[in-house]
Amino acid sequence: MKLTKINNLITSCRLCPRLVEFREKIAKEKRKQYLNEIYWGKPITGYGDHNAKLLMIGLAPAAHGGNRTGRVFTGDKSADFLFKCLFEAGFSNQPISINTKDGLKLNNLYLTTALKCVPPGDKPNSTELKTCFRYFQKEIECLSKINTLVALGKIAFDACLNFYKQQFIIKNKDYVFKHGGEYLLPDNKILIGCYHPSPRNVNTGRIDQKKMVKLLIDVKSIIERR
Repeated sequence: MKLTKINNLITSCRLCPRLVEFREKIAKEKRKQYLNEIYWGKPITGYGDHNAKLLMIGLAPAAHGGNRTGRVFTGDKSADFLFKCLFEAGFSNQPISINTKDGLKLNNLYLTTALKCVPPGDKPNSTELKTCFRYFQKEIECLSKINTLVALGKIAFDACLNFYKQQFIIKNKDYVFKHGGEYLLPDNKILIGCYHPSPRNVNTGRIDQKKMVKLLIDVKSIIERR
């Protein structure tokens, strides 16, 4: 199945009633500063270089970021932080991600999320993650050049492990999520854990630009020698 077909399936999905209700509620009510904008209010696909060697996975679209703009890590504080780092490390052509018409291009990187809709409180339940996994699974299968996966946060990390559990016998104790943790997967790909660039993690100092850029530069070295 091609990515374009998968993306069409994603954007038309209404399988999780709680998520459908929430994303549409946010799109209707809007945030005060975006009252004149038309919110996307639908599931969000991945985007980037279809021949990329690096796949980066986040948790889900933000309520007034991806759910508003129609592109993950776009138009919110997490995007502001992440794209400064991606640009500095050479993975994007610009340090900003504002909307789908901003001219952004990713270099050797495909960016997606484990969950395609914004969840209430940024907390999806297990059923929602399980339901949405079919799309994440198809995305990985389509991105045939990928040799390295960077998981932004534990939920994304676990989604990557679930993908491999469909084909291999692997144990969670052998793949512990930690920032900078690097693991060889059964098909010889590399899985790397990274703290999510959420405002909370940035404001508390759990992750900062220096740490993030260092990790991304290390990742770049890994994908270039594989």
